[in-house]
This record gives sequence, C-alpha cells and structure tokens, in this order.
Amino acid sequence: MPTFRRAIIAVICLIAFVVFLRHSSRDSDVPGAPGYRPVQGIYEEEQDAYAQSKLQKASGRGQLPLGATPTAPLRERLRYQFPYDMSKGFPSYIWQTWKYDPASEYFGDEFRGTEASWTNLHPGFHHEVVTDDTQRHLILYLYGSVPDVFEAYDSLPLPVMKADFFRYLVLLARGGIYSDIDTLALKPAGYWLPEELDRSTVGFIAGIEADPNRPDWHDWYSRRIQFCQWTIVSKPGHPILRDMVAYVTEETLRMKKAGILRVGSMDKTIMEFTGPGAWTDAIFRYFNNPEYFDIQPGDNNITYEDFTEQTTERKVGDVVILPITSFSPGVGQMGAGEVDDPMAFVKHNFDGSWKTDPSL
Repeated sequence: MPTFRRAIIAVICLIAFVVFLRHSSRDSDVPGAPGYRPVQGIYEEEQDAYAQSKLQKASGRGQLPLGATPTAPLRERLRYQFPYDMSKGFPSYIWQTWKYDPASEYFGDEFRGTEASWTNLHPGFHHEVVTDDTQRHLILYLYGSVPDVFEAYDSLPLPVMKADFFRYLVLLARGGIYSDIDTLALKPAGYWLPEELDRSTVGFIAGIEADPNRPDWHDWYSRRIQFCQWTIVSKPGHPILRDMVAYVTEETLRMKKAGILRVGSMDKTIMEFTGPGAWTDAIFRYFNNPEYFDIQPGDNNITYEDFTEQTTERKVGDVVILPITSFSPGVGQMGAGEVDDPMAFVKHNFDGSWKTDPSL
C-alpha cells in the first residue's frame, strides 16, 4: 500500500510539474512581457463562426452572421472570407512578382539565379512568379466578394504600391511564402524554425529589417525596429494580414474620395501607406491587441525593446520574429551575421529596381 500511495503522489507531482512548465513557457516567450499569452479559443471561435455561416448559407435557413453580409465592416468581411486556422500547416506556395514571366526573354538575367534558388530548395512547392498583368486578374478572382479591396488595389497610382499591396493580399487569401524577386534562398523554409517548435502553434513568420541603435535612426528608417516585407511567411487568414489589407484599403479609398490619390498629392508616404512603416505598425498592433492576447493590468506593451539586438528567433503568441541575420545577412551593420551564419535563411540583393522603373 505505501508503494501504491507513493506512486499516486509521484503522478500528481508530475502532472503539476507539466502544467507549471506549460504555463511558464507561455509567459516567457518574449522577455519584458511576461503577461502576454494568446487568448484561449479565439481562433477556434473564428472557425466556428465561419463554419456556421457557411452551413446557414447552404441550408437557406437562419440569419447570416454580421461578418458575412455585404454591409458588414471590412475587417469582418475579410475575417469570414479568409478564415484563420492556426492548427493547419503552412501552405506550400512561393509567391514572387515581376514585370515578366521567367519564360520570357525579357525576364532579366540578373534575376534568374535568385528566382531559381527558390525552386531548387523547395522542390515540393508551387512556385509562382506573378506578372504585373496577371496580378490584377488574380486579385479580382480572390477578392471578387470583397469589391472595395479590389477597387483599392486598382486605384493605387504607383506600381510599387500595388506590389506592396499584392503580397499582403495573396498571403491573406492563400498563405505560403512571399519573397521579392531579388532575394536568394539560402536554406529551405523547413529549416527556418527550430525542430522542437510545434508548427501548429505558429501562424506567421517575419524578420527584422533594421535595428538602428543610434540617435539619428529616424533619418534612415521609419521605425526603431523595422520588420521587413521582402520575405513574409503566413498561414491564410492571419489577423496581421487582415488588418494590413483593411488599412491599405481604407486609406486608399479615403484619399480617392478626397481627390488626393495622385502622385505628389497624397497625405501619406509610401513607407507609411503600403511600405515597411505601416507594415511594422500592423505587427505591433497585433501584439498589443487584447482580442488576441490575454493582456492584464500592469502588463507592459510589446515594443521595439523586446526585439532589439535579437540573435535568435522569438515567439509572441502564434508569431515568430526572426533576427536581422535571417533575412538580411551580410549587410555589415546592426548586428547582422554573414551568409554562412546558421540563422541566415534569405539574402536580399537590394536591387531597388522599382526606384528606376520608368512607369513611376
């Protein structure tokens, strides 16, 4: 009997220890923000509501949820059109954009090696280089049920803005990897997260573009910590992408209505409209959104301080932030390692061809 009692006590202690570890791991993902934990069940609620709306629509009975109606707020319509299921795997898509298809003689030899690197390292992926002409038709197809989004895309006055917007749109609808045409894949995407990390707890991966720890940082960058948009990984429907698509759509249509959606007249720069500044803000909005995180009184906000001088991956809820070395190796500043660093996954060649595009 004493042996049996000791066994029972040992089992109880083991269970208590496991529960403690799980609780502790949720609280310690990001230093400086111990209270940030994903709100339990929030993503399951999104899935349940979406499934119920589909069921009611198919049966012809019952009232559709607000998010499924044409007059619902844009974010709700996007939420129901592109539901987020964190438990599913990352789709095996690689999305890139350029003026010409790789099969075209005009594609450009300077991009053939970088474009091929993605195919060579991801033989099981569907790799698509979407041309400028095809982009419009694809967005119309994906967002036909959300016409204001397509109107916003079609109204943007500069190709670089459309290119920015396209990456958010295609990842929200289909998920996978987006990477600029002048990026070189150094390691397969399956190696970008540590083996011990459960992929079913991750829905979004971003990298740090800039970490300028200098007093004049604002002369060079839009944010003290700036997340890059030349390479993004996401499962479909992620709330960060939903928020970014809604933001760009709303700002575009606002300026269009005001008659200032023209080069030289807009009240937002590209950086603050479709570029890295606005993109970085969207990620931080998500981190500090009580709808998705159990933020208690007295908890600190997630800020740049949680990511400065980062040398390995850090996880905030379902988001993994990679260090500057991962997508910017070899830049020779801000603590970035070289291309042979174990954390180097993608090399950006900073072609900047959009700056010399005659169509601008």
